[in-house]
Amino acid sequence: MTGEPVTVLLRRLQALQGERAEAYRLLEEGHQAYLSSAPHYDFPRYRQLVHEITLTFSGISREVLSITGRLRDELARPDLAQHLTRLQEREQEKLQLTAQLQLARQRAQDEPDVDAHQQEVRELKHKLIKTIEAISEILQDLKYDSEEVE
Repeated sequence: MTGEPVTVLLRRLQALQGERAEAYRLLEEGHQAYLSSAPHYDFPRYRQLVHEITLTFSGISREVLSITGRLRDELARPDLAQHLTRLQEREQEKLQLTAQLQLARQRAQDEPDVDAHQQEVRELKHKLIKTIEAISEILQDLKYDSEEVE
């Protein structure tokens, strides 16, 4: 029966998603602090934070890829592995959008009279919300498909 090992791996995935959420929270706090240091931005401190968060995300991604491989190869659950592959793609998209949004927010702050910057912030926020919704949907599908077997 593969139920127990699958359950253990999916619990670990939940923990990793929690770690991702915490990393995003720290990144957002750091970015807010960075923006509040205007006009003499404290870029070295922010760059260090981004470096540390990048290492965190990299470690989480490696572990998710390992879980994906185990589900596919050892536990014969390619359906669940496919959800994790989709999850990783959306998480990558979320990280890229987050970085773009942070740059757009700085441009909007530095040049508040340029409407295009405000529009860019709104568009990126919308894309980010859609990506987060897609991630939630994938996690729901994963939960549903893993419960079918138990």
